[in-house]
Amino acid sequence: MSWHQKRIAAPGSWQINRKSAYWTVKPRPGPHPKDRSIPLLLVVRDILKLADTGKEAKRILNEGNVLVDGRVRKDHKFPVGIFDVLSIPEIDAHYMVLMDRRGKLMLHPIDAEEARRKLCRVENRRMLRGGVIQLNLHDGRNLILKPGDKDKIKTHDSIMLDLGTNAILQHFACKTGSKGIIIGGTHSAQLCEIEELKVLRSPEPNVVRLKPLGDAEEKGSFETIVDYLFVIGEDRIEIPVGM
Repeated sequence: MSWHQKRIAAPGSWQINRKSAYWTVKPRPGPHPKDRSIPLLLVVRDILKLADTGKEAKRILNEGNVLVDGRVRKDHKFPVGIFDVLSIPEIDAHYMVLMDRRGKLMLHPIDAEEARRKLCRVENRRMLRGGVIQLNLHDGRNLILKPGDKDKIKTHDSIMLDLGTNAILQHFACKTGSKGIIIGGTHSAQLCEIEELKVLRSPEPNVVRLKPLGDAEEKGSFETIVDYLFVIGEDRIEIPVGM
């Protein structure tokens, strides 16, 4: 495995100039896959424009000026991914990582109150010794469920976490009528409402039928794999993404 990353071969989700240099930063293995995350140095230098060079960006990080999900991150190769919360206290700036219509990772400004919580998707459920249920979340977190929540939270549901305590603030079920956002494929960044969940008895991923919301509502329903759907509310959209 190479420790280097050519700019021209970087994931399409990175908002970087492909021809300004030969090499760029390769993210370390971490909580997000490579195609849905971007190294922290590129966020500071190329997206936020807080530095002109990699050396300046590393200095900003080494001084502890950048927080990801409420924790200081100094590693310039740390992968920042979907729905991560990035804060810069020195300039009172807070952002949520989203994906735009072109499939590029972008930073959506949020306020300080919104930066105290984070939306996570349940990727898997595991039963531990003693019948304890553990949730495996999309950003690498593992969460032990309380006995009363064992049967409530399922795979592909979303939960809103308090970043200070890791407590579950809200639960959004992946069901008909729930609101979601697409994080991959042709319909990237499209807000939608679940019309039907299709469970396939095959190695292929399950499929979900969705009704677009916003400007694309007149174009009719579409289908995508359930892995591309991120539930963001039930009766209404619960995060500040706009329409």
